[in-house]
Amino acid sequence: MNENLASRMQRLRDLTGGLPTVPKAAVLMAVAFVAAAVIAYLSANLAVRGIEHVVARDARDALEAQDISWAEVRTDGLLLTLSGEAENEAARFRALSAVSKVVAAERVIDELFVAPSIEIAAPRFSMEILRNGLDVSMIGLVPAAFDTGPVIDRIEAIDPEISVINMLETASHPIPFGWERAVSFGLDALVLIASSKISIAGDQVEVTGLAESERQRDEMRDELTRNRPRGLIVSIDISAPRPVITPFTLRFVMDESGARFDACSADTIEARAAILSAGRFAGAQGVLACTIGLGTPTPRWQAGAVDSIRALARLGAGSVTLADADISLVVPGSVAPDVFDEVVGELENHLPDVFSLTYNRLPPSDEDISRAEETLEFVASRGQDGQVRLRGRLTDERLRDAVQSLAQAEFGLPAVQMAARIDPDLPEGWPVRALLAVDALAQLETGVVRVRPDRFDVNGVTGDKELSDRISGVLAERLGQGAVFNLNIRYDETLDPIAMQPTPARCERWIEETLTEQQITFDPGSASIVADASRVVDKIAEILRECGRLEMEIGGHTDSQGGLEGNMRLSQRRADAVKDALMARGALVSDFETKGYGPEFPIADNSTTAGREANRRIEFRLIGESAAAAEAERAAAAGEAPPEETEVPKPPDESDLEIDVTEGAGDLPRPPARPER
Repeated sequence: MNENLASRMQRLRDLTGGLPTVPKAAVLMAVAFVAAAVIAYLSANLAVRGIEHVVARDARDALEAQDISWAEVRTDGLLLTLSGEAENEAARFRALSAVSKVVAAERVIDELFVAPSIEIAAPRFSMEILRNGLDVSMIGLVPAAFDTGPVIDRIEAIDPEISVINMLETASHPIPFGWERAVSFGLDALVLIASSKISIAGDQVEVTGLAESERQRDEMRDELTRNRPRGLIVSIDISAPRPVITPFTLRFVMDESGARFDACSADTIEARAAILSAGRFAGAQGVLACTIGLGTPTPRWQAGAVDSIRALARLGAGSVTLADADISLVVPGSVAPDVFDEVVGELENHLPDVFSLTYNRLPPSDEDISRAEETLEFVASRGQDGQVRLRGRLTDERLRDAVQSLAQAEFGLPAVQMAARIDPDLPEGWPVRALLAVDALAQLETGVVRVRPDRFDVNGVTGDKELSDRISGVLAERLGQGAVFNLNIRYDETLDPIAMQPTPARCERWIEETLTEQQITFDPGSASIVADASRVVDKIAEILRECGRLEMEIGGHTDSQGGLEGNMRLSQRRADAVKDALMARGALVSDFETKGYGPEFPIADNSTTAGREANRRIEFRLIGESAAAAEAERAAAAGEAPPEETEVPKPPDESDLEIDVTEGAGDLPRPPARPER
């Protein structure tokens, strides 16, 4: 054994003895190089670990500063991985922004994700079923869990020949509460109504359909109402074809039994509402019926029916009947003739041209005959509201057109309202009198001219002193010898352009009247005019602009309270303030003087509150040449002989002053235009 080992060792030495020998220094160098590499690797690894630790620590500190606890940080060399579940995109962005302040954004790996939002709400499921006889279509969105097979089977069971087109879409959401109940009721309605549209939702059903008659419509509506499930909102709209009405008839009666419709037809829902409203206005009560049908003679049926009912309501008794385009108005003899004439005249003028009106006032009783003769008249009136009203009776259409044209020429087209009716049995000379009435009315500011068989009456107000004489002469000439006419024309100086020409005395009086209505007042202890007194200053400025150049003094007065010197200064300042205010409004005040009188000239007792208030005032007084001119004017007026005492005519009856206009023209002389003031 030992020999064998020895021999093997010898052979080994023989073999290695032929190889070159490695120097010891080289071995040591290799060992040192390997050791240095290992040391460098370990040092670099330690350095990277240190950097990663610092970066991770700083990133966590940045997140903690932003109160972000849900994000996790991992480092891998120079890379930083940010992971976690953000509440929303804003929170995710805030986390990325925080770590980007520590590490460059390109070295940040974003593994954040946003928490899923709230589950999407289920859509509003609805199904619309359309049926036209044997054709049925289903459209809408239904839950995926809802089986439409039984629905189709029930529809097909209506008729073997029926066809169903299914265009329903589905969504994976739970079936809403009440859905099956609503579908069942909708199918009941579909089976009942051959032409229908059924709109179904979980909480409501809308039924729209067409019935063959009104009776069938009512039966369908009653059956569906009875079968409606409790808690389900149902809308039922079933219509029936409108009947053909011939002739298209309406009859409204007002008698001892009250106001009522004996017959009523309308072409639209709006017309029915308007006609029934007119009937209720006339006194009809209770449940009113009016059939909507086809066959109306004109689209203006509503206007003709409403105007006719309103006319009868004004008359107070009688009946009005519309048969197609023919209207018949019959009233008892108790209706006053003048009211009948006026209402019929207005109705004739307002009715659409397609309608033909006939009217009849039954013979009056014996006691009404004399009154009927008294009220045979034509009236032209002009009131304060800027309108002219022509009512009563005229002989024919030509005369009515002529009277209306003359009035429109005198007063303007929109100012004239024609309400006269036709009566061919009027006395001779009626056309001349009617035209003369319009001509006479044009001379008056306001008034009434009344034409009757036995006389011609003129009542009114004018600003022309000579107008009464001129109208009297024209009437005597135009009406002929022996004609009876009465004039009651009142002269109003404020309407007289000559009498209202501004003179110094009149201007002073106008200012005094203005101050009598309201004084110019000031803030306590101040020369500032209060806001409420600005209107008075405006009026005085307007008067002064019309009056032109005047010499006046504006005097300021105070009460006796306070010191004399202070009151004198205050009154002067207030007088100056009034002059400045008038100048600012364009009044000619260059020749005006101001003076403060303080408490020197009281007009009331300073011991009372009312007296002191009256003493605190502003006065205007003419001075210089203007004062002299005013004195001369007053002296001249005082030196005239007083006019003969005549009875001052009373103003026309206010009830007759219904219409007013602005200008006059015609055969009679025209008064001069009055100033705008």
